[in-house]
Amino acid sequence: MSNALSNPVIESEEHRALRTAVAALAKRYGREYFATVVAEGRHTDELWQEAAKAGYLGVNLPEEYGGGGAGITELSLVLEELGAAGCPLLMLVVSPAICGTVIARFGTEEQKRAWLPGLADGSRKMAFGITEPEAGSNSHRITTTARKEGGDWILNGRKIFVSGVDIADATLIVGRTEDAGTGKLKPCLFLVPRETPGFGRSPVAMELAAPEKQFELTLDDVRLPADALVGDEDAGLLQLFAGLNPERIMTAAFALGMGRYALARAVDYARTRQVWKEPIGAHQALAHPLAQCHIELELAALMMRKAALLYDAGDDMAAGEAANMAKYAAAEAAVHTVDQAVHTLGGNGLTREYGLASLVTAARVARIAPVSREMILNFVSHQSLGLPKSY
Repeated sequence: MSNALSNPVIESEEHRALRTAVAALAKRYGREYFATVVAEGRHTDELWQEAAKAGYLGVNLPEEYGGGGAGITELSLVLEELGAAGCPLLMLVVSPAICGTVIARFGTEEQKRAWLPGLADGSRKMAFGITEPEAGSNSHRITTTARKEGGDWILNGRKIFVSGVDIADATLIVGRTEDAGTGKLKPCLFLVPRETPGFGRSPVAMELAAPEKQFELTLDDVRLPADALVGDEDAGLLQLFAGLNPERIMTAAFALGMGRYALARAVDYARTRQVWKEPIGAHQALAHPLAQCHIELELAALMMRKAALLYDAGDDMAAGEAANMAKYAAAEAAVHTVDQAVHTLGGNGLTREYGLASLVTAARVARIAPVSREMILNFVSHQSLGLPKSY
């Protein structure tokens, strides 16, 4: 995809320059660095800090709080290029994209000053907890509740599959509070510092080769001050989806980077691997599937760009549809591309030396998280096509 989206109407000169700069940084680290970090049980601290120093981590956050003043469009390019070099930073999805966006849009002045500069310069990280063991993709079944007690909030509940809690200074928790007028529960967002009494975490054993660990969280009478609430108590879903749409766009970027990395490895191998007279890439049974993967990645990249531009323009409704479609398209393209890349290398595709086999599992993540492909199809069939619900 070296010439991808190079038309200035589709991608500006500034965006191409950003891609080039991030790609150069990522290339100096590469897949070998990433694999070593995973094998040693460490985190990608060196890359994170260097990306922060260059201004890439907070490129979407407001300038007045130390950010780059750009948008999710730019942050998605950063993550895509990191992934294309084989060293994606998953916490980019969570910390600046979800949490940084929510705080920038809905936080108080004190919350913005306290958190955004640190998220932008990489000195602080934030995790995001929404999924629950019994709720799955149904956010209406969230059972983590928050009740007022004097001037404080008391949180109780559980969360599952929360990334990077061990390295995050705080976790943005989605809970539900009771509406004083209707008595119905509505979603609200709370900042929970890592060492808050009653806030427990335990790692979830995953079959994933990733530096970021997954955790199950317990909130047992977690007492928070009034200013732990992010945004308006009555805004509900508006605030929640302000973070979820960027999450879907960034997941698309994560998948695109992975797909591009796998495709590049497969193409390099197919150009040089010789079994018969010509390199194996000359055989259409291998060449055409790789060409198809390239097309699918390009199409997904265009949808991701559309989603990011809509979101940055403030069109939350249209961005919601496009973000879901982008995440769906990129995940499908990544899974297909990784599978074809492994197949192109044959037995070598399963060796540690070539580093593609671990992507088979990793690519599935984009199909499942942060929302399954089936729930996206439900969204499109109901919201875009107006078909009736089955649930």
